[in-house]
Amino acid sequence: MTYSICRSACAAGLFAVLSILAVRSMTPVKAEDTPDYAAIVAAPDRSDADRQTDQRRQPAKLLAFTGVRPGMKVLDMEAGAGYSTELLARAVAPGGIVYAQDSAAVMERIKDRFDIRAQKPEMKDVVHVIRNFDDPIPPDVGNLDLITFFFAYHDITYMPVDRAEMNKKMFAALKPGGLLVIADHSAKIGDGVSVGKTLHRIEESTLRREIEAAGFKFVADADFLRNPNDPRDAAVFHPKVPNDEFVLKYRKPM
Repeated sequence: MTYSICRSACAAGLFAVLSILAVRSMTPVKAEDTPDYAAIVAAPDRSDADRQTDQRRQPAKLLAFTGVRPGMKVLDMEAGAGYSTELLARAVAPGGIVYAQDSAAVMERIKDRFDIRAQKPEMKDVVHVIRNFDDPIPPDVGNLDLITFFFAYHDITYMPVDRAEMNKKMFAALKPGGLLVIADHSAKIGDGVSVGKTLHRIEESTLRREIEAAGFKFVADADFLRNPNDPRDAAVFHPKVPNDEFVLKYRKPM
């Protein structure tokens, strides 16, 4: 009888703990926990070059769409020179961390641009991770709140990368309920990944299919970078009209 009572009490206690955790996981973010994204973008110590990039990236809206906030653990895929990484680092402070991933090949291309940025005080919570794209996350890093992949997934399509493996690794590194937010330049219907290297675009449906094959569940898309007047037949670097770009949010199921 004593054993039975103990077992029932322990089960009840475990159920109570799990219930509390479940409630916490569903608790909405308080308004006071949400950063002032416009103020982050308007910070006077940001560079003129970054402000030029702001004009086509709409970073305040992009940050708001991710929901990034203080204390989060974030992975920024193909960080490049660190434009988005720095914005994310400002948003997760205090108490958060951003892992900025790049491959050795990308680092050769951008030279020391990330390292120069990394000297800024705002980058103190950033860890630069140099790893291949199909194994992008250190083994001791996990339970991430958010992964961002901004305007670079198309690059992976013409590199010797196993994208299915990369997507599985990202999925595994997120905590249950964690988010993946991807933005990229839109290609024409039917182009798939064929124009990744020439036009630096990718067909949205192709990207969606690859991401969802890894287990991610679609949550939402955003239209603040859409441009239906873009014929999507030219390289994105010097567009005659603003590029048509999609922004997608995915979740790892609970």
